[in-house]
Amino acid sequence: MSVFDAHDFDDHEQVTFCHDRNSGLKAVIAIHNTNLGPALGGCRFWPYASESEAIKDVLRLSRGMTYKAALADLQLGGGKAVIIGDPAKDKTVEKLRAFGRFVQRLHGLYITAEDVGTTPKDMITIYEETRYVVGRETHEGGSGDPSVLTAFGVFTGIRACAYYKMGKEDLSGVRVAVEGLGHVGLDLVKRLSEAGASLVVTDINQPLLEKVSRQYGAQAVGVEEIFSADVDVFAPCALGGILNDATIPRLKCQIVAGSANNQLAESYHAKILEKRGILYAPDYLINSGGLINVSYEGPKYNLQEVMTHVGKIYYTLLEIFEAAKAHSITTSEASDCLAKDRFNKK
Repeated sequence: MSVFDAHDFDDHEQVTFCHDRNSGLKAVIAIHNTNLGPALGGCRFWPYASESEAIKDVLRLSRGMTYKAALADLQLGGGKAVIIGDPAKDKTVEKLRAFGRFVQRLHGLYITAEDVGTTPKDMITIYEETRYVVGRETHEGGSGDPSVLTAFGVFTGIRACAYYKMGKEDLSGVRVAVEGLGHVGLDLVKRLSEAGASLVVTDINQPLLEKVSRQYGAQAVGVEEIFSADVDVFAPCALGGILNDATIPRLKCQIVAGSANNQLAESYHAKILEKRGILYAPDYLINSGGLINVSYEGPKYNLQEVMTHVGKIYYTLLEIFEAAKAHSITTSEASDCLAKDRFNKK
């Protein structure tokens, strides 16, 4: 099967397969749309079970970045990169630099950044081969780890959802289940705890799960139990495809709002959530804080300006919820319509 025939191919402008024999690098860079500007999206380092799984992921992720940038009012397009391998075992300086050379060959059409399996430190290594990289550590002229701003955006989005669905002005007493305690999930848990929310948490890392449970007084549950937790909000903060035929019937929440990309396994799952009366915050909008942050990177970087911009997620979500209600469509469809309207105007 060719890329053009792939289920997740969505008129992508360019898909580049990268192989460096000396370092062993195997990577894919997908550029979805550049109508609004150069494609910006992180580089994911992940042990995909097959090359087809890697291609599927990079196609879906790059598409999401186009929509994310459009809804965030950024003059950027959507792109993504994936490096095939286990970051704990296979990541080397040689592979990162080889990847940087492939990015350089695109001459600014794609700008890379940190993602799952990569770090701001890795961006410094990539920067040795190309200037088309953002998200480096602050002492190296970057804006640092963008996950803090991603978490702030998700927190802001949960506040908007609670207001729209529950009439709550704040999150005190709101029960939230957080799935995944990576950089974003951890910071989100901290913000939710400080806001007075009651927490249920899970992660595949048992020692980390126990530590977070003790630190924030959260109820720790198994990775499968989290779906049936009796909560107000379910916040997926791990990998995608988490909302599917098997998991949605188990949900007991009123709201789904989390940082994970591509939470809906298939587009029709948005309709199933709606039928169950569950308000869904489109993932590529609520998790756009990190993208907004790196878009400001440069000598005039101002954190307060970034946070003000990320804070607008609150109002964009309310706009989408109202549009979905007015047109009798899902929030996912309403979000897509608004994004397409923006990035198709050239």
